[in-house]
Amino acid sequence: MIEFILNGQEISCDLPGKTSLLSYLRDQKHLTGSKDGCSGQGVCGACTVLINNKPRLACQMSLEKIQDKEILTIEGLTEKKKHFIAEALVEKGAVQCGFCTPGIIVKAYHLIEKNPTPSSKEIKTALKNHLCRCTGYVKIIDGIKLAAQHIKENKLPSQKSFTSYIGQSVKKYKGFETAIGKRDFTDDLFFPNMLHAALVFSDHPRAKIINIDLEKAKKFDGIIKILTAKDIPGNLKTGLIYQDWPIMIAQGQTTNYIGDVLALIIAKTPEQAKTAASLVNIEYEVMPPITNIHKAIEETSPKVHSNKSNILNKTIINIGKDYGSFPQKDHIEVSGIFNTQRIEHAFLETETAVALPLNDGIHLFSQGQGIYVDRKQIAGLLNLKEEQIRITQVETGGAFGGKEDLSVQGHAALAAYILQQPVKLHLSRQESIRMHPKRHPVYMDMSLKADKNGQLKAIKLFALGDTGAYASVGDKVMERVAGHATGGYYVPNVQIEALAVYTNNIPSGAMRGFGANQVAFALESLMEEICEKGSFDAWEFRYKNALREGLSTATGQIMKQGVGIRACLEALKDDYKKHKYKGLACAIKNSGVGNGMIDESKCKIEVKSAENIIIHHGWTEMGQGAHNMALQTFCEETGIDIAIVDVQVDSVWDIPTGMTTSSRATALLGQAVIDASKKFNKAMATKSLKELVGEVFFGEFIVDWTTKPNSHSKEQITHFAYGYAAQLVVLNEEGKIKEVIAAHDAGKIMNPTLFEGQIEGAVHMGLGYALRENLPMINGQLVSDSLNDCGILRIHETPKIKVIGVEVKDKVGAYGAKGVGEIGLVPTAAAVANAFYRYDKKRRYDLPLEWPSDDFPVVIQEYHRLPSL
Repeated sequence: MIEFILNGQEISCDLPGKTSLLSYLRDQKHLTGSKDGCSGQGVCGACTVLINNKPRLACQMSLEKIQDKEILTIEGLTEKKKHFIAEALVEKGAVQCGFCTPGIIVKAYHLIEKNPTPSSKEIKTALKNHLCRCTGYVKIIDGIKLAAQHIKENKLPSQKSFTSYIGQSVKKYKGFETAIGKRDFTDDLFFPNMLHAALVFSDHPRAKIINIDLEKAKKFDGIIKILTAKDIPGNLKTGLIYQDWPIMIAQGQTTNYIGDVLALIIAKTPEQAKTAASLVNIEYEVMPPITNIHKAIEETSPKVHSNKSNILNKTIINIGKDYGSFPQKDHIEVSGIFNTQRIEHAFLETETAVALPLNDGIHLFSQGQGIYVDRKQIAGLLNLKEEQIRITQVETGGAFGGKEDLSVQGHAALAAYILQQPVKLHLSRQESIRMHPKRHPVYMDMSLKADKNGQLKAIKLFALGDTGAYASVGDKVMERVAGHATGGYYVPNVQIEALAVYTNNIPSGAMRGFGANQVAFALESLMEEICEKGSFDAWEFRYKNALREGLSTATGQIMKQGVGIRACLEALKDDYKKHKYKGLACAIKNSGVGNGMIDESKCKIEVKSAENIIIHHGWTEMGQGAHNMALQTFCEETGIDIAIVDVQVDSVWDIPTGMTTSSRATALLGQAVIDASKKFNKAMATKSLKELVGEVFFGEFIVDWTTKPNSHSKEQITHFAYGYAAQLVVLNEEGKIKEVIAAHDAGKIMNPTLFEGQIEGAVHMGLGYALRENLPMINGQLVSDSLNDCGILRIHETPKIKVIGVEVKDKVGAYGAKGVGEIGLVPTAAAVANAFYRYDKKRRYDLPLEWPSDDFPVVIQEYHRLPSL
């Protein structure tokens, strides 16, 4: 018997001594404020607790190690002090997805007890073992400083009241509950008689499955059922655009990557399911994997999918004159071959789904990025009608595009439907890295010409993107590579070919930036080189060639309004002029999927009671603030007190919405809420809120007027809007990054604190992309599945980030708003590369960048420079 004190209560526990404290807290005590972000790797800090008043990682402590010790989880901290810290973090905008926040609060609680007035440096030291993928850490430091002040003064500031909501720093919806661990994530959900599932993955990227032997696994304690592909009642394959991704690979079929699922184990406990999964014996006929995109496009290459070409899609753009027609003597030309790496999203909450039987269908709790898209796919998988599938969207612990594709939702739904019992399926960090799509590694051969007066004339690009084993949205990513190839500049003559290529690597799909950041690295590097070659000032050259009304993008779309690239450059001009070692880069990023596809949003405003109104919509809240945008817009339009308004996303309301992607939610949802608010206001003109109880007001906004690529339309309208940015990276005399200054055009800054947080977090991600992040594979196998090896910058490694808000209104988005969720990292890597060149005069063509630094040991650098292509 192991005895200890937990949150002031004496505990006697007869579980095995090797059981992890984190598992005990979550699975036995349902103390879910301690989060599992790294599956026992001890590298994320999300499970931090106090043991004998010292911060420790619960995932690293077994029960036998806590004999006679006192444990405090976030639930057991002194309420008043915990309240002060959480409120300060929310006030400063330090809570985005909030998955990391409870662990940070525990650490901050301990820090402030020992040091009532910590400095920024002391806070960074205390939090160096904590990961946050959302915020860039800036607002976490600010929040802890504010918390220390509140605790010292023993009071909280009075709550702000608003007469207007747009343009105001309204606190994050459910930010406080999230911060203290009270708001559930999907893995925090527990239901009576709930079973647990685990997946059996392929050991090989390309192998024929000769036999799946389940006998040993079936005999293991606690096993309820083992399902394989033959148990699927409906469609075997799913996919966002192309239905080419099997839920499971059947015996006799061939695997396409190491994340392919061969069997689904359902057991009484998570441990039983995982152990039984390891007992499944697979007999393979192993074949050489196709992993090199250059070889994959050759006619003689074996095919990843036997019935189709290895070229998933080609995007070809030809505008104006042929690139070779411009005389060399009259023009300045630069060219280069650029390679970018595969990147893991590293959202701190790994994939989890919980499914329950409901009438003749399923009720699924999902963290995915599009519940209505998931509903359609799961209905096909189970051979049910869509109305038989109910999906409740649980606010997500980060996504960044990595939760667009169906992952565990289908398997959980299948298990619950067949067994008619609740089933939870939770991926470990290692399984998550193995399974879900990544950022595309892209090869780019780019050339750029300008005349001797400094006017850009022509661009030529040949690009290959490794889309991996399945399509995901690879064709659209490479479409964006092509469509953003001229960035924020007008280049009248365009010659582009961009290919998405199948391989046996982990699939690549949506990730923040969606192709725009890959091509920006190439373009902006050449922009810097052409300035040097032509003796042009880098700022002036960019300003001269910047897009403005009447000029066109790489796709031929003529910009008619809301073009903010010059305003962003102007915001950086003074800083650019005064620094010696600096790198400048600009960016453009689409809002909306466009390209002839429909962008739309619907909502329903439900008057639940005189004291509660609920906004129902279809977008996923994953830290970016979609719920705040709905709330602030509704309250701005109606004057209703925000305190009585809630937000829910549940398919029972049947308001189909696409994926939460393409930096479009604010613009589209805002307009849909405005539409519904007009109807609400009309009703309120003659009735009281009490008299409207039970009423529902529908709103929608549809953009159905963009054009398909190469459609030969009279007017090319690729996207309904774009965001714009310019970033400046400043180095000190030792060549280390001193500061990143980011000027971003948001059209209308709906919430200044959330806007800054989005840009700071994206810049942090962009710095990691530039300097260290990588997920290399060799022969279709991961070199490492450790979260730590993904190379995410930690708080003490992150330089100062200064955000400058720019507002050039767009006529489509609500109040003139444009998307800001992705563009924050689009120019960053190029700006870093250009700053490094200013320092050592060495051109860099590959990410992550080669850069000797004491900050990153050589062994780390060598790993992170393993090629992705």
